[in-house]
Amino acid sequence: MGRKGSPRSPQAEGGSRAASPPSSSPPPSPLSALPEELLLLICSYLDAQALGRLGQVCRRLRFLSSRDLLWRRIARGCLNSGFTQLGTDLAAGIPVKERVKVSRNWRHGRCRRETVLKWKRNLMPWMELDGEYLYLSQAENIQAYRLCPDSAGFQRHPQAIFSGHQEDVCRFVLVNSHIVSGGGDGNIVLHKIHGSYSVKFSAHEQEVNCVDFQGGLIVSGSRDRTAKVWSLSTGRVGQCLHTVRTEDRVWSIAISPLLSGQLLTCLGTDFHRGAGVLDVFYETPSLLLSCGYDTYIRYWDIRISTRKCVQEWEEPHDSALYCIRSDKNHMIASGSSYYGVVRLWDKRQTRCLQSFHLSSPISSPVYCLRFSTTHLYAAVASALHVLDFTAP
Repeated sequence: MGRKGSPRSPQAEGGSRAASPPSSSPPPSPLSALPEELLLLICSYLDAQALGRLGQVCRRLRFLSSRDLLWRRIARGCLNSGFTQLGTDLAAGIPVKERVKVSRNWRHGRCRRETVLKWKRNLMPWMELDGEYLYLSQAENIQAYRLCPDSAGFQRHPQAIFSGHQEDVCRFVLVNSHIVSGGGDGNIVLHKIHGSYSVKFSAHEQEVNCVDFQGGLIVSGSRDRTAKVWSLSTGRVGQCLHTVRTEDRVWSIAISPLLSGQLLTCLGTDFHRGAGVLDVFYETPSLLLSCGYDTYIRYWDIRISTRKCVQEWEEPHDSALYCIRSDKNHMIASGSSYYGVVRLWDKRQTRCLQSFHLSSPISSPVYCLRFSTTHLYAAVASALHVLDFTAP
C-alpha cells in the first residue's frame, strides 16, 4: 500500500499510458502539387482581395500571386494604373500589384499634400512631365527640375533653363527631346533639350496662347484669332504653311496623332458665345477630351460624330476648367478656375469622384496639372503643389 496522500503512479491508474507522438507539420496543400501553368490559370479567376489572401499561404504562392500576368487584368479596370484603354503599359518598370494598391488611394482620395515651390509674383505657369524631370514655365523662361526618386519633391535648383522669349511663356510642349514654346511676344521658340540648338521666329501679331509639335510641324493659336501651321523642314524652318482664321481668340490647340496636316472638321455645334475651349487632350487618334469656360468636360469620338460628344461631365461648382488630362483609360483630372480645385473623375460615373482644394493665398485657378501613377502636380498662380498618393 502506498502512503496516504502520496501521488499515485500511472501504473496504479490502470497500466502504462502511451507516449504522445511528436507534433508534425500540416499536410501540404493540394495546390502545391499542381504545375505552375495550371496554378496561373486558376489564379486568373481571382480578384485582388483573393490574390492577396492567397499570397499569405506560403512562399511559393506568394511569389506566384504577385506575378504581373495575374494583376494586369485587374489593373486595367483600376484608375491610373498605367494601362491605356488599348492595354498599352505606360509604366512598365513598376510592379503591377503595387500600382493596383496605389490606385485605391487615387479612388479614395488618400494622399499627402505638399507645396514644393513658390514664387513671388503671380504667373500663369505651364508644365510637362518627362521621366525624371518636370519642366515648368516661370515668366519668360522654362526650367527643368529633377524629380527625387521615391519622393513627392524635387531638387529646388533647376538642372537647365531654356530662354528666348521677351515676355512670359504662355504654353509649351515637350516632344521627342524638343521644347516648343509660344510667348506673349508673339514668337515661337524651339529648343533641343540635349544640346545648344534653338530656333526662334515671329509667328503672330499678338501673344501665342497655345502650341503643339509633331512630325516636323508646329501648330499655333493666338489672340489675333488665327491658327497657323509651321514647317520645320530643312530650308523651310519657320515658314507658314496654312492659316486658319477663326471668330475668336484661339486658346488651345492639338495635333491629331494621325498627323493628316489638314483641318478635317469642327467639333460640336450650338455652343454658347464665350464657351471657349481652354485645353484639349488626345487619348487616341479618334478619342479626345476638351474643357473650357462653359464648365463642361466633353469626351469626343470622331468615328461616331463630330457634332455631338459621346459623354460629358459638368463641374459641380460652375467653375471654368483651365486644364485637363487623363490616364488614357478610366481617370480624368481637371483644374478649376476658383480656389485651386483639382478634381478626379471616373469615366464610368457621372459625378466627380474626388476634390482637392489646394491652399493658396489668393483665389487662383489651377492653370496646369500633370500626373504619373504615383503623384499629381498642380500649378497655381504663385505655387506648385504635389499630391503624393503613395503615402496616404
